[in-house]
Amino acid sequence: MAGRASLIYLLRHGEVVGAETRRFIGHLDVPLSALGERQCAAQAARLRRVKLTAVFSSDLARSRRSAEIVGAPHGLAPTAAPALREMAMGRWEGLTAAEIRAREPAAFADWMARVGEFPFPDGESVLDLMARAVPAFEAIAAAHAGQAIAVVAHGGTNRALLCHVLGLPLARLLAFGQDYGALTVLEARPNGWALRRLNERPML
Repeated sequence: MAGRASLIYLLRHGEVVGAETRRFIGHLDVPLSALGERQCAAQAARLRRVKLTAVFSSDLARSRRSAEIVGAPHGLAPTAAPALREMAMGRWEGLTAAEIRAREPAAFADWMARVGEFPFPDGESVLDLMARAVPAFEAIAAAHAGQAIAVVAHGGTNRALLCHVLGLPLARLLAFGQDYGALTVLEARPNGWALRRLNERPML
């Protein structure tokens, strides 16, 4: 990357409306809650002095709105990157874990036992997610070598990207916390990536 370090401020979108129900959201286009707006505003204030040159986000409303808030102090509007969407959760979208377990106990048990391998029914696997998200992320990073940029995506997307850049197996996917509105910082150097911060929650 042109021999200079790049900083990627990787954020998960803020809390969404209905988060307390803990439903599988996936590609459902739900908005931020009032708390989610405040979480993003807190991270925007924290990053106000960082010289961000660009902001990218998934095209889903919760990510796009989060990126708008983060980019506003810098006069930056987010560029939508549909490849950074959350994993498609197929026919499980909109359901709670208890509802899925009751309807499809065998499939749910298999999914739980093989996180990173077993695809969501009628949806995507983690490998499917990585096949679209990783090239998009790498292209964004390469196009902004030596710069500081923000990328706002989703819990599953961010975890998959972290496994990729750190060279970890997908079995470690859930080892990374990705709370609503949390910030992770990655540094890209010519010899690879380094994790500088992980899942730092907004200070409200």
